[in-house]
Amino acid sequence: MSKIYNYDDPIAITDDIYWIGFCDESAHMHCNPYLLIDGDEAVLFDPGSVPEFPIIMRKIIDLINPEKISLIVVAHQDPDVCANLPIVEDLIGRADLQVAGHTNTMRLIQHLGFTSKLYVVDEHEYRYTLKSGRVLSFHPTLYLHAPGAITTYDAKTKSLFSSDLFGALDDEWSLFASAKFPQDMDSFHQAYMPNNQILRFGLKNIEHLDIARILPQHGSVIEGGKVQEAFAHLKGLRCGIDLLGG
Repeated sequence: MSKIYNYDDPIAITDDIYWIGFCDESAHMHCNPYLLIDGDEAVLFDPGSVPEFPIIMRKIIDLINPEKISLIVVAHQDPDVCANLPIVEDLIGRADLQVAGHTNTMRLIQHLGFTSKLYVVDEHEYRYTLKSGRVLSFHPTLYLHAPGAITTYDAKTKSLFSSDLFGALDDEWSLFASAKFPQDMDSFHQAYMPNNQILRFGLKNIEHLDIARILPQHGSVIEGGKVQEAFAHLKGLRCGIDLLGG
């Protein structure tokens, strides 16, 4: 019997990684911000949209003092991923807050009007080290579906924050992937990813990692044996211009 979750609360994915998103039963696309807590320091992944800001911030406050957030990772520039960045920045309220992303993302999100220091991952060997020594590594998945798209890997928990990659559209959403999850990924990738060639190239950049779970920005968390199933499924998926014919 599957566990029933209260989606009004933050939900623990691991001992120190939490889903802080919003469950909209009428939506076909759910957005999933995450919070990683490492002692007295925290990292926020893809802070979300403006309409969802009150829900996301309430869940952060339920877990920690927002001032503990030292880094916000922005995997790409879409408004559902980071439009609330200036508001989140203001609520965190620390002068040394940094925003991490790829050059091609930073060039665009600066127009959102936030003032925090940029941490350009491709200028820092695609790594960020927390005060504890815990390392986050960044892995480009360019053009999936943004020119500066990145994923983030936490070696301590073997967790991959995959942004839009491995995302899904579904009518019966759950936080953790169901048995039919591979097919739930189809329509999202077919609509948003350029083609299978670029998709396979991006997957190749991350498949060497020891991944226990995938935490996508849309859809459901993919764990255990489903991880390799997800890779295999997407490698064979025609998408984008593959479907246009001619």
